[in-house]
Amino acid sequence: MSAVISLLSFVLALGILVTVHEFGHFWVARRCGVKVLQFSVGFGKPLFKFKRKHDDTDYIIAAIPLGGYVKMLDENNAVVSEADKSKAFNNQSLLKRVLIVLAGPLANFIFAFVMFWLILMLGEEGLKPVVGELNPKGLAIHAGVEVGDEIIEVNGRPSPIWRIALGMMTTEVLDSGRAGITLIKPGGQRINVTLESSESGNLEVEDISNLLGIEPQIPMIKPIIDHVVAGGAADLAGLKKGDLIIAVDQVSIETWSEWVALVRANAGKELELIVQTTTGQARRFITPTSVNSGDQIIGQIKASAHVDKDELSGFYQQYRLGPIQALVEASHQTIIYSTLTVKLIGRMLIGKASVENLSGPLSLAKYAGQTASIGIVSFLKFLAFVSVSLGVMNLMPIPMLDGGHLFFFLVEGLKGKPMSEKSQATLMRLGMVLLFSIMVLALCIDLNRILA
Repeated sequence: MSAVISLLSFVLALGILVTVHEFGHFWVARRCGVKVLQFSVGFGKPLFKFKRKHDDTDYIIAAIPLGGYVKMLDENNAVVSEADKSKAFNNQSLLKRVLIVLAGPLANFIFAFVMFWLILMLGEEGLKPVVGELNPKGLAIHAGVEVGDEIIEVNGRPSPIWRIALGMMTTEVLDSGRAGITLIKPGGQRINVTLESSESGNLEVEDISNLLGIEPQIPMIKPIIDHVVAGGAADLAGLKKGDLIIAVDQVSIETWSEWVALVRANAGKELELIVQTTTGQARRFITPTSVNSGDQIIGQIKASAHVDKDELSGFYQQYRLGPIQALVEASHQTIIYSTLTVKLIGRMLIGKASVENLSGPLSLAKYAGQTASIGIVSFLKFLAFVSVSLGVMNLMPIPMLDGGHLFFFLVEGLKGKPMSEKSQATLMRLGMVLLFSIMVLALCIDLNRILA
């Protein structure tokens, strides 16, 4: 069932993002007087096709949902009647052609901005950004951060919940090697400290969290089983909702985090459990499934913890902004994530970041399913982040992408005339090979994550 949800969520997300991108090209082309022949979401055989009244454009939903296109009237592709020559793309001014091509990526950035704006107004509940644990080797403890401190700002921007505080600290350290944070001590004293590192330029995004060496204050959740996924290790071991884990391999445990740590550390190994069930104590034997997590193998049992919301209320708070505040913060987030994506791509190109950061269709489908299962806000975040990535990727100067066409236009502007058709055709073929290679690499990385 989870695979079906992932597939449907992925198709929905991709359909939305492709439609947004192609609509950008379509809308600006129409405003520039260009005749649009086809607007297609997907490639290949049309599944659904229609025309609107007084509109010559064919609107298509095609069988392969991995992209889309806007086909415009163009003398380079077909014979154009004398009456329609002024409506052909190739006969437009250089400025108009640039605007039409630029409109697709720009639509992705605008869409991401709107998603961030909606997310900020809808609000979300998160852990309070109170320090619960410090790594002796991390940046935080050496900067003067102490357990019990509350992080209220990062580089002057509010950090109302832990997810936002960690995200901003990670982004700033990855970007510049330093992050200024404002803390409120348990006694009410307000202080400013700086997390600074010279190593951040050579680290992956996921490594920065370890470099910071700071964990939030989390409630002590009892090791009580709640939801059990059918067919998972917990289900096969006979664990039921309400079972309390008392001991693992004759060692007592008190919290869910202890239980999770044991599960993660014992992938593929059988564990002996003592559990308190509704009918008394019982022995169970469980073998956590081995799954790939980054560069390590961890155990997983596919069961969640029972959480008493009343007991946890003091650890969480709601984060929501008004429409005007949300506009400002949404624009800031769009710029930050766009810049970070550009820098990450740049680091991969020069070998300072691993190509493991690439996500192919399988990973995207997995993330789409996970976020959709959590709720609307999580799914909107997924759409926003992927939309930013699509916008940035399409601006890369690779023939076949919008950035490649913009590069051709730049050359035309400098030379005063278009590049020769032969040169453009050669570069297009090279671009196609490069894009295909990137897609195969991303797919191989996906498969390695699944099979490793």
